[in-house]
Amino acid sequence: MENFNWTEFTKRIIIKSELALVYNAWTRTEELEKWFLSKAVFTYPDNTKIPSLTNVVSGSKYEWNWFTQNYFEQGKVLEANGSDFLEFTFAGNCKVQVKLKKENGYILVELTQNEIPLDDNSKENIRLGCAFGWTFYLINLKSILEGGIDLRNKDTELVGVVNN
Repeated sequence: MENFNWTEFTKRIIIKSELALVYNAWTRTEELEKWFLSKAVFTYPDNTKIPSLTNVVSGSKYEWNWFTQNYFEQGKVLEANGSDFLEFTFAGNCKVQVKLKKENGYILVELTQNEIPLDDNSKENIRLGCAFGWTFYLINLKSILEGGIDLRNKDTELVGVVNN
């Protein structure tokens, strides 16, 4: 474990979809709630709410909530280029970059979370916990876009399962 990188990780998945649909899945409230969140609210830099079918812009702020979790994540969209790149803060001061690329008839989604602190709590809950969580949600994104099946657990009485 001495060479293990605790400060960042990258997850990649290929999805049979159109680039614009995958980008919208990351940058529109209505689309994020289909595969990732129970509730998403985005605001423009001037604090007015972004409509649910409008893509976020650089400088937007967000508040997110997940099914079966009584926790809200707040952060900022650092960059949204309108086509194939998104960067936002996550889990405190960490950054997440989502890069989309056409590859052999698929869309390659590459997610990197970095600037993870090196304290034991961050190693466990951010480095390991977020890596596990992003893996599931990337698989759910693929499931939604390719077949429409939502794999998330939405039953608040069933906790401690891998799909929430």
